Parts: sequence; C-alpha cells; structure tokens
Amino acid sequence: MAHLTRRHALGLLGAGIAAPALAAEAAPVRIGWLRAPNDITTGRARGTLERALAQQGARVEWAGPFAAAAPALEALNAGSIDITAGSSTASIAALAANIPMQVFAYQKIAPGGEGILVKQDSPVRTLADLAGRSVAVNRGGTGEYLLMRALEQHGVPADAVKRVYLSPGDSGAAFAQGHVDAWATWDPFVTIGLQSYGARLLADGAAIASDNAVTLLCSRGFAASRRPQLQAVFDACLADNRWAQANTEEAGRIWAEAMSLPAALAPAIGRNNAVPTRGVTEADEAQIAQIADWYVSSRIIPRRPDIAAGVVRLAGG
Repeated sequence: MAHLTRRHALGLLGAGIAAPALAAEAAPVRIGWLRAPNDITTGRARGTLERALAQQGARVEWAGPFAAAAPALEALNAGSIDITAGSSTASIAALAANIPMQVFAYQKIAPGGEGILVKQDSPVRTLADLAGRSVAVNRGGTGEYLLMRALEQHGVPADAVKRVYLSPGDSGAAFAQGHVDAWATWDPFVTIGLQSYGARLLADGAAIASDNAVTLLCSRGFAASRRPQLQAVFDACLADNRWAQANTEEAGRIWAEAMSLPAALAPAIGRNNAVPTRGVTEADEAQIAQIADWYVSSRIIPRRPDIAAGVVRLAGG
C-alpha cells in the first residue's frame, strides 16, 4: 500500500473524505443560564456540566445570563438554546403559548423561597389587608400566581387588589421606592427584599399553599434526538443538587456571586434553595396540571395545555 503523505491526506480532506479519527465533533449543547439559584447555575460554576458532556463527546455553549425564565424560553422557542431553567408557572405559560419544550427535572420550592413582601412599617398585617392596595407581580408568572393563590386561600376577591405588572428587577425598585404596597416574588428577591429593602414576609409559600417548583427544561427536539446528552445533564444536575444540600453555605456563595449579590445574602439564599431535585414523577405532573387548571379558572391562560406532552422522564430520577 502506498504511503499516505500529509499533502495527500489534506487533499482527501479538502475533497470531503475524512479519516475516522477526524470525525466531526458533536454539536454543542446550548444551555441558557438564569441569574438564579438553581442546579444549572451550580453546575456552571463548578464545571460539572462541561465534564459530563465532554464524556459524551460534546461541549457546552453557554447563553445568557437571562434575567428570568420568560426570555430564556423565548430563546428556546427561537431555537437559540437547548436547555434552561424555569418554574412550574413559567412552564405552564410556555406550554400554553405552544413553545416546544419539556420539563425533565422538578424541585419543589421551599416555603421560605417565595412569598409576599411588605415594608416593615406597612399597616398591612394580613393578606386580607391587601384589599384596595397595589402588588407588584410578573404577568402570568410566579409572582401573579402567588398573589392570586394567596387571595383565593384567604377569601379576598381578586379584583380587590391592583396587580402592577413589572419585571422582577423593576418590581424590586418599585417596592423599595414605595410605588407599590407589596411584592409577590421568589428567591433571591425574597432575601434581597428582607435584607436590603426593609421588608417583612407577609406570607410565605406555605401560608399561600403554593404548589410551585423550579423546573429544568429542554426543547422537544433536543429530548428526541439527543437523549444521552440530556441524560448526562440531568445526572450532573442531580449530583450538583446533592452537593448543594450538603454544602448550603458554599452553594449560597456560588449563587450570590452568580447573581452579583452581596456575600452577606449567601447563607439565606443557600438555606432557601438547597432543596431536593428529582425527575418528574406522576405526582409532580399532576401538581403542574393543578396549577394549569387554576391558571385557566383565574383567566391567566385561555385553556389548559397538554401537560403530559410537556414532560420527559429520564433514568435515575
């Protein structure tokens, strides 16, 4: 057999004939990360997602940071990213908008990780006192869900309270400056409000009877065509979640740093958010469906989306 010179090899490559050892690298896994305390943020900081996907012959391409789930889901809908994080409420809104996404991990939010805030000196002492007052929420998201759920649980007519629709960042500024009477939100904003804006917690997730959860999401196309890599991401996130539960202060430091927050907030953020993640169970799917039904009855979305089609179950969950 004739000796294959370097020039000849390059010529074959130029003609589109590649040796097996020079096979194309797998397409990158495009992960949209949020400035939020979740397992993707942990994995990004610790390098675990890169290592897990490298074993699958793929690399991570990071997108973001995104301020909230809504813009991340818009990027997923546009085909710009494959994986991101959100919440049960964000997932329902996305499915209702026909965004081709699926939930692959579920993390029930701790009671202290969400709630309704008022100022320390506010005359509002109970949820019933919100009648006739204004509350900052994000439209169709966790904030609006928390407020409406709280009012329903405590017999306050929904139209008795003025909902002020703002982004999470704008909500914080409006609350701090006294432009709204209360703020329905989640962590890290709960911790920021309590420690930096002179707030107190009027009602936490338990008092509101919230069924909300952090969700990890992927595009349907990614779940269908790249299941081994999705499984690798899921496994890495579960391992990072176990690490965070065993190291809440360090996890809080990672999350605070990722969100450009003062280090003093890290312990509380760690305590509120280092809670178990798992694959989506039938009970979890039913809980998401209950929120979706509630969204329909509250006229936040026009009809219930197909929740089962919005879930993908992976091994080891």
